[in-house]
Amino acid sequence: MLPGNRDSRNGFYLFSRAMNLHAFALREGSFTCGRVARSVQFMKARACGGQKFSFSPSLHHQAIADLGEMRTLRFPGGEVAVWQRRLRKKLTALLGGIPKDRVPLNVRHLWSRPHPLGTIEKIVFASEFRCDVPAYVCLPGKSPGPRPFMICLQGHRGRMHHSIAASADEKSWAVPVHDDLDFGIECMKRGLAALCIEQRSFGERSERAMETPSGDGCQDAAMHALFLGRTLLGERVYDVDRAMDYLMARGDADPRRIGVTGNSTGGLVALFAAALLPRIRFAMPSSCFSSFRDSFLAMGHCSCNYVPGLLNVADMADIAGLIAPKPLVLVHGREDHLFPIRSTRRAWREVKATYAAAGASGKCALVVGPAGHRFYSALAWPVLLRMLRDAG
Repeated sequence: MLPGNRDSRNGFYLFSRAMNLHAFALREGSFTCGRVARSVQFMKARACGGQKFSFSPSLHHQAIADLGEMRTLRFPGGEVAVWQRRLRKKLTALLGGIPKDRVPLNVRHLWSRPHPLGTIEKIVFASEFRCDVPAYVCLPGKSPGPRPFMICLQGHRGRMHHSIAASADEKSWAVPVHDDLDFGIECMKRGLAALCIEQRSFGERSERAMETPSGDGCQDAAMHALFLGRTLLGERVYDVDRAMDYLMARGDADPRRIGVTGNSTGGLVALFAAALLPRIRFAMPSSCFSSFRDSFLAMGHCSCNYVPGLLNVADMADIAGLIAPKPLVLVHGREDHLFPIRSTRRAWREVKATYAAAGASGKCALVVGPAGHRFYSALAWPVLLRMLRDAG
């Protein structure tokens, strides 16, 4: 409901003033008598008398975020662990909860091939009933077990095969990969093993069974999940949890040195996974961090990234704070058009404060690259490896 009093006109006036105080006039749309003025970002509506109207739904949603009581479980200061337990419980519920029963992994080995850096295997494991996960296992040749592992997640612009610099049909190798998204290869170069999984609705796991899919790669899965009281984001986090089950069953993974990385939506899943899954010991999410208000409520994003009611409870900085005191390297581009750098830096200050309260100031870093929405391998990896060495 919009704020107001018994006089609806006065209520509308008060609400309009509140919006002006929060700079909403700069984002309103307008329609002048006899003329329609359009722009890339908005349409303005104005009657002959100069009165403005708020017709765009985003204006109302932004007003709720700006004027309402949001982030009821933001870090209040004090004991970090107590706050983390409360927020993790609520966040898990918002994502759709955790399946009560885990199906057998039913691991199937498809092939194993030598690589100049070691060996790459392709496997498939079961995450849930009728829900299989293909993955590449990248094993550096000079790293005997127990091995450190990185779970690698691609976003909308990448697919699992990009992580190993292969073509989609796996017939060509050493294929050029854009934006440093060859995560598995980069891990092997640094002596880390990697498990590169295909995320739900991407690549080999894209929708092929429906007779009339929507045409949006993630929308069907995201909407179906909502019908079932779940979220696609939560399901992707659960796949990471099952990937951990697979690594523990292998016998050559060091449980003290398993991390997660990803770019864009892969980075978002990596962030949530590190926040919620205790077996994840470090994280390097990329191109996914700012405030929700300045990104998800300000510009178009895929439906797979949204969680009902989340902003009422927490913002991105709070979720990153759940990772403390584990090593965290957030990677970002100065010109990222989806996550504005000013908002990123503001949210980052909150993360640093949470880490400081947890006694882990040296275990978090923000790495900023010079361009846009991409990973920055040469900048990010040295920071993470230094953190891991310092942590022992």
